[in-house]
Amino acid sequence: MATTSAGILLYRLTADGGVSVLVAHMGGPYWASKDEGAWSIVKGEFEAVSEVALDAAKREFVEELGLEPPAADYAELGTFAYSSGKRVTVFVADGTGFDTDGATFGEFEMEWPPRSGRTASFPEIDRIDWVALERARDLLVKGQRPALDRLEELIGDLRAESDR
Repeated sequence: MATTSAGILLYRLTADGGVSVLVAHMGGPYWASKDEGAWSIVKGEFEAVSEVALDAAKREFVEELGLEPPAADYAELGTFAYSSGKRVTVFVADGTGFDTDGATFGEFEMEWPPRSGRTASFPEIDRIDWVALERARDLLVKGQRPALDRLEELIGDLRAESDR
């Protein structure tokens, strides 16, 4: 059965009319020296039979960042499939004013170095940043990039409504 995750993609409109999104650089030794394709939407796995996706996304946000997600209106962008079969349901909210100061990243353990018999602890995320939407396309893992397309459509729709 495919792994299911849920995550939150915060966005904010910039003074020049652009859009920036909050993304997280994956932690651990594999991702340490990588940049493009090594970032993620803040997300985590959940069991769809026992937890609602938005609740899981908010719980994972706290677990991953040590910060409460903003009290905002969340919209479901959709569920996106990776080539591996994993699926992620992404929710979006306006993150204007969201303060990332004080973020503390969750940790995981793994054998490191490989085949050493020793266990080491690593942060699940080692940093977060607000980046321009176009830059995020290069940074995010490939399977999450369609969420940016959907966000761009949603923002276009919101702008069209406000122009009426």
